[in-house]
Amino acid sequence: MKTITLSKEQARRFLLRHHGLIGGHRFEGKEGALAYVRQCGCIQFDPIDVCGKNSELVLQSRVKGFSKEVLRELLYEDRALVDYFDKNLAIFPVEDWPYFARERARFTAGGWSFEAVERAKDTVLEMLKEREYLSSRDLDMDEKVSWPWGATRLSRAVLETLYFRGELCIHHKQGTGKFYAPASRLLPGALLRAEDPHPNAEDFRDFLVLRRIGAVGLLWNKASDAWLCVDGLKGGGRAAAFQRLAGRGQIVTVRVEGIEEPLYARAWEEALLREVAGGADYTPRMELIAPLDCLLWDRNLIEKLFGFYYRWEIYTPEKSRQYGYYVLPLLRGDRFVGRVEAVTDRKAGALRLKNVWWEGRKYKGELKKCLKRFADFHGCRTVEGI
Repeated sequence: MKTITLSKEQARRFLLRHHGLIGGHRFEGKEGALAYVRQCGCIQFDPIDVCGKNSELVLQSRVKGFSKEVLRELLYEDRALVDYFDKNLAIFPVEDWPYFARERARFTAGGWSFEAVERAKDTVLEMLKEREYLSSRDLDMDEKVSWPWGATRLSRAVLETLYFRGELCIHHKQGTGKFYAPASRLLPGALLRAEDPHPNAEDFRDFLVLRRIGAVGLLWNKASDAWLCVDGLKGGGRAAAFQRLAGRGQIVTVRVEGIEEPLYARAWEEALLREVAGGADYTPRMELIAPLDCLLWDRNLIEKLFGFYYRWEIYTPEKSRQYGYYVLPLLRGDRFVGRVEAVTDRKAGALRLKNVWWEGRKYKGELKKCLKRFADFHGCRTVEGI
C-alpha cells in the first residue's frame, strides 16, 4: 500500500481542501451542495435550531451561494437527497438507498413496541391510499407505547417504524414536524427494486468504513465517534476492514510527522495529498463550523492535528459547561482560532452574538465580515453584540 508523508500543517490543509473550507470555493449553488454530500456520503441531521440546523450549517460553510431553501429543494422537490439512517439520522444521496437495505430489514424484523405497531400499520397504509401524506397529528392513535426516548403516542411510533423500514419516506417537514408518504411515490422504482449490493455483513462494514474515511478525509484505526452506527468493529473488526480496503487498493496510508499512528485516506484522493505534500498553499477563509460537522467526527484526531479540542456542550449541565449551550468552532485558514456562540432572533431579524472565545490572536475585523455573511444566510438584517 502506498504511503504519503505530510507535516501537520500539510495534513490540515489536505483535510480543509478536501472539505472545501480553505482557498476558493470548491462547491457552489445547488449542484455544489449535492456534490459535497456525494463526496462525504452523508451529513448528520439534528433538529435543534439555535443558529441553523446542523445540516444547514455544514453546507453554508462550504457551498458558495447556499441557502436553506436549496437543501429543502434537494430533499423534498428534486428528491436528490433523502433523510435516513447512516451516521445516526442523516441526509445522503438518494442513489445510495439500496446500500442500506440491511438497516431497513432489521427494522422490519423487529423493533420497539413491535406488536402495537403491527396492529396499527395497516390502518396507516390504508389512509395513505387516500391522502398525499400524513403526520402523527392526523392519526387518532393516542395509546402510549414504549419508544427509545420514552413513552410516546402510537401514532408517532407507527409512522416512524414504517419510515425506519423504508415503507414510508419523509414527504416534507414543517419546523420539527414530519409528514410521511409511501416510498413508492417519492423514490425511483429502480432504487426500490434494487437488490442489496452487499452480499454479506462484512462487505457492508467495509463500505461503511470507507464511507466514513471519505466523510472525514483522514482517519486512523482507533475508536472514534466517526464509527457510530457501524456494527462489528470491536475485537479486531475495524483492523480487518482496514486490511481488506488496503488489499483492494481503496485506501492509502498517510504518515503525519509528530503522530505515531498511521492515518488513511481514500485512494482516489492521492492527487490532492500529493498537491499539499508538494507545498500547495491556499487563501485563508473564516468560517463557522457546525457542531456535528463531518470534519469534527474524530475530535481526538482534530486535537492532534489542530491543537484544538471541541466538545458540543448542548447536553452538558449548564453549571458544568466550559463555554456555552450551542457553540460553533471558528476556522480561519488552516487553524481554529476561536469559538462563537450566536443565536438568531427571527422576529427581530437579528443575529445576536452572545460570546466569543479566542484562541490566541483576535481576528475581529474578519469575524465581523463572517458574521455578516452568517446573518445574511439566516435572513437577519442586523448583527448585534459585535
